[in-house]
Amino acid sequence: QVQLVESGGGLVQPGGSLRLSCASSGSIFRPYYMSWYRQGPGKERELVAGITIAGGITNYADSVKGRFTISRDNAKNTVFLQMNSLKSEDTAVYYCKGVTPQRDYWGRGTQVTVSS
Repeated sequence: QVQLVESGGGLVQPGGSLRLSCASSGSIFRPYYMSWYRQGPGKERELVAGITIAGGITNYADSVKGRFTISRDNAKNTVFLQMNSLKSEDTAVYYCKGVTPQRDYWGRGTQVTVSS
């Protein structure tokens, strides 16, 4: 059974940093692409950042470029999202998503709150 488990969320002041992790398990899980999405209060879920597993090619939403960095550790089946210079509008539940040829997998999310 495939599981994606996010961690690292919490409460942080504006300008602060957080590092999210997404650990995956399951022998059948062979994603070619991993990504982070977020859903803020009253908003639709949106793509934040993505990375290809093989080549490490990344893509970012315009709103986070230069502040967030996605990375992966293939040996540990873990994807990270380093978030710097956080703003109040970054407040959201952050979800990890894995894409395989057969289907997509989602984690349950981790809450990030940016507030003074």
